[in-house]
Amino acid sequence: MVKLRTAFILGAGLGTRLRPLTLECPKPLLPVQGRPMICDAFDRCVDLGIERIIVNTHHCASKYEAAFPQKEWRGVPLFFKYEPILLETAGGLKNIEELILGDTVFIYNGDVLSNFELNPLIEKHQSAGVEVTLALRTREEPKQVGWDRKAARVRDFRSRLGIEGLEKTLFTGVYLVEKRFLNRLTAGKIESVVDVFLRMLQEKSQQDLIQGVLVDEGRWLDLGTIPDYERVKLVGLGD
Repeated sequence: MVKLRTAFILGAGLGTRLRPLTLECPKPLLPVQGRPMICDAFDRCVDLGIERIIVNTHHCASKYEAAFPQKEWRGVPLFFKYEPILLETAGGLKNIEELILGDTVFIYNGDVLSNFELNPLIEKHQSAGVEVTLALRTREEPKQVGWDRKAARVRDFRSRLGIEGLEKTLFTGVYLVEKRFLNRLTAGKIESVVDVFLRMLQEKSQQDLIQGVLVDEGRWLDLGTIPDYERVKLVGLGD
């Protein structure tokens, strides 16, 4: 397995569903077990041997540098990339292009907690020759990704392409992209990666470039609402 060098942690969201807790604090900095929840993502990256962690920021951006004044986590440098205008996932990824080391970027939502194994996901990405590999689950909602289990390929998102016979899965917000994927993105454009994925799926020559890998073992939590957050802020993922 080729070592990954760069991780991109999504930290720029407004956290509207967690207001008022997020009015003066970015959602990934809310405490879980006494530390910012984004530290879970940092730990996962460090355990993979990542050399550089990049976090995009927007809402209350100064709070990130206040929380991590040394700009490092367990010896790995942290780079905070400010977005004056919120660029969403594709725009945010394009905005860090000059900071990427290596050919593959490991991407992780800053408000996700998980403990499923990552190395099999990385190995399958590197062996498949694809541009994108998404970590998928069948145990939670919402299931908005249409997945062809036999081919291990993603074929649809949010049923937008109307393809029947696909297994419905959840996108965990954990994925890998090859740096060449960024050639599909436009600097400064406000856009979701899902829109880019859908464009790829509409072109026959691009349809096999988005892989889906099932990661149903272990636990995964998206702290999207106040009840979700209140349940785990003291115990984390638990046992």
